Amino acid sequence: MDRCVTFAVAGAGKTRSLVEQLRPDSRALVITYTNNTQEDLCRRVIEKFGFLPRQIAVLTYFSFLNQFCYRPLLFHQVQDRGISFTAPSKFANIHPLTDIRRYMDGGGRLYHNRLAKLVDSRGCLPALRQRIERYYDSVLVDEVQDFGGHDFNLLMDLTKAQVAWHLVGDFYQHTFSTSRDGNVNAGLHDDYGDYRRRFASHGFKVDIESLSLSHRCSSTVCEFVRDHIGVQLLAASARRSKVEAVETQAEVDRLHADSKVLKLFYSKHDEYACHSLNWGGAKGLDHYEDVCVVLSAENWKLFSAGRLKPSATLTRNKLYVACSRPRRDLYFAAERMFKKFVRCKRLGAAP
Repeated sequence: MDRCVTFAVAGAGKTRSLVEQLRPDSRALVITYTNNTQEDLCRRVIEKFGFLPRQIAVLTYFSFLNQFCYRPLLFHQVQDRGISFTAPSKFANIHPLTDIRRYMDGGGRLYHNRLAKLVDSRGCLPALRQRIERYYDSVLVDEVQDFGGHDFNLLMDLTKAQVAWHLVGDFYQHTFSTSRDGNVNAGLHDDYGDYRRRFASHGFKVDIESLSLSHRCSSTVCEFVRDHIGVQLLAASARRSKVEAVETQAEVDRLHADSKVLKLFYSKHDEYACHSLNWGGAKGLDHYEDVCVVLSAENWKLFSAGRLKPSATLTRNKLYVACSRPRRDLYFAAERMFKKFVRCKRLGAAP
């Protein structure tokens, strides 16, 4: 069976390439990471067919892990009381892999970052591969770069199932990890070349050419990303747009009030009472014409000096996601100029 992983750049059409493979009679499982991207995939499938075909399942990874992998095979044995998204306790870590207390907190909830390992340690992988072969002819995985920890190992083991596999992702958009558990795959995303070789070692054809140009971003935005973030983003056309700093309070007020401009904050975007998301939370979404990226005091200083190139890998990746959202213009503004809207929101008053 075919196994292919395609590494793309932002705006190259990763999600579109998956949807194009679907037919109304496809027995296909589509897996993605966030709720936002799951909703976007469902929307695209409905746009294509006019409805969501019954034999096409579009799931977030944790829905797949819990509902398809764990519950049918192990729930009757374990009888958990739900999923915990906190880190495993030191008490849990002292137990061997065969002991359920390694995977479960004191309230009977399973640690999310060890659920894949629990499925593996209980010998469920052969049965899971059989389940995939029984229900599906192909498995499509979006945002594969966000698989980590035990979940990456589980995914690689499941790809031995005799169905067609097509994985897509952007190495530099790794902003989440499906799980972290100690040193398990801790260095998975340290080097792009090594990362590609991990897939090749599991029998995947590695494609880095077919989705190497951005159809979303203008050549101006792509140049900015290359020069200031250090990610090699190339545009599919010579289309130009604006990349500008917003330096007056009046301009910031106008952008804040404009619901057509997406404002992207590093964190806590919902405190600013406007059409907004966090940098990393915008991943997978591509229907925004204009975007304003809001920078912390330190990053604004670096940006103003022409030296905006974050040293922390996670910050760089989130900034890359944010800057590659617009189809047209990209603006930058200092976070301090939005602070008045936080105060107004908390007081329930108009600015």
